[in-house]
Parts: sequence; C-alpha cells; structure tokens
Amino acid sequence: MTDVAFHFNVPQRLPYLCRLLRKVQVAGLRAWVRVPPDELTELDALLWTFSQEDFLAHAVVGDPTEARAPIVLSDGPMPPRDDLQVLVNGLPDVPVGFERHQRVIEIVGTSDDERALARQRWRHYTQLGYTLARHDVASLGARA
Repeated sequence: MTDVAFHFNVPQRLPYLCRLLRKVQVAGLRAWVRVPPDELTELDALLWTFSQEDFLAHAVVGDPTEARAPIVLSDGPMPPRDDLQVLVNGLPDVPVGFERHQRVIEIVGTSDDERALARQRWRHYTQLGYTLARHDVASLGARA
C-alpha cells in the first residue's frame, strides 16, 4: 500500500520542494511533482539554480526529455510513466492514479485555505484505508 505523508506549515513551497527533491534523488528514487501552473516555470528554473553543489535533473511534462527525467514537473495529470515511485502533490486535489506510487507527499502551506483543502485530502485518504503520517515543518525549522 502507498505510504502517504502530509508536510504541514511549509512557509516557502518552492525552496522546500527543492530540498525535498534533492533527498528523493539522493535516495535513488524518481518523482512526479504537481504544482500550480503559476509555480511551474519558477520551480523549473529554481531546480537548476538553487544549489551550486547539486544538480537535480528534471523535465516539465511535455518536454522531449520527460521520458528519461528522474523528476517530472506537472500542473495536472500524471505523466504516462510507471517508474515514478514518489508523488509530491502541491495541488488541492488527490490525483487520479496516486496509488501507483510507493509514496505520496502532500505539501501544505500556512494559509487557512490550503489547510482546509488538505483536511479534505486527509479525509479522502483515510476513507480509502490509508494510514497517514503528519510532519509539521514549522517544528523542524522549515528543513525538508
């Protein structure tokens, strides 16, 4: 069964995602990352520049390199691949096909709206029988 974890109180989503994806890459895993359309281009650029020591190979859905990229960025449906073990969700819905991944990481910011939508996703997963993990990023000092 897919492991589902919620990372709450993420103050700055994009830098947090970069650190989280670095951990995914170091673990040798491949990831599908869902973010709002207005953050997609910014995250794409940030993954190239956020660290001088790390290179996070990635592609945006629809790019010619998508089929080989270990990290795939999207603002919507799942790319047509079966080798993406981790789903990082920064969108308000539970994506179709989430259960095909080994891990789902739900990213939740600090706004009341994001928290309310996260509670709906939490209920959805629990109604399906998933046991959820909760990580309060604020108590971790905003580290991934």
